[in-house]
Amino acid sequence: MASFNKVILMGNLTRDPELRVTPKGTAVCQIGLAVNSQYKDKDGNSREEVTFVDIDCFGRQAELIAKYMTKGRPILVEGRLKLDNWETKEGEKRSKLKVILDNFQFVGSGQGRGGEGGEGASGGDGFESNTPPARPASRGNASSAPARNDNIDEQDVPF
Repeated sequence: MASFNKVILMGNLTRDPELRVTPKGTAVCQIGLAVNSQYKDKDGNSREEVTFVDIDCFGRQAELIAKYMTKGRPILVEGRLKLDNWETKEGEKRSKLKVILDNFQFVGSGQGRGGEGGEGASGGDGFESNTPPARPASRGNASSAPARNDNIDEQDVPF
């Protein structure tokens, strides 16, 4: 039987990225994503539902996310679902769905938590932008803030 496992989500980080390195030197980053959806209930009242998703990132993508992302920042991720199974110390069986990241895109201008614009670094094929997100400008008139230029080396881009 044919199968297809692809997830595309956009939301805000629920916590700062947690970066670790395996004994073999592979970077592993765990992030939490809050994805909001709005709907109207049977009485016509607007409701909002939040879904929390755990995401695992590996390699250079993990390093980039850990370097540029912080709690509250928006991100678009593309990946696949994976079911983790384990047993607690008390012998109870547990399971949890998570996303294994394949590609990502920083979202927004870096001027707060909004999702406007599409400036950011790409995690792989399918998302074309290749510049890191801008850091928030100092409080005050954002239009008078100088443009950010990090002089990114091509070897720093993961594709």
